[in-house]
Amino acid sequence: MKKMIVLMLALCTLTACNTIQGIGKDVKKVGEVVETAGKK
Repeated sequence: MKKMIVLMLALCTLTACNTIQGIGKDVKKVGEVVETAGKK
C-alpha cells in the first residue's frame, strides 16, 4: 500500500514540473523516497 502511495506521489510530482531541470530534481526526490521506503 505504501509503495502505491509513493508511486502516485511520484506521478503527481513528475507531471507538475515544467522544465528538464525540474524533472531531474523530481526524479532525484522520488528516488530518495523510494530508497527510504525500501529501508523500512
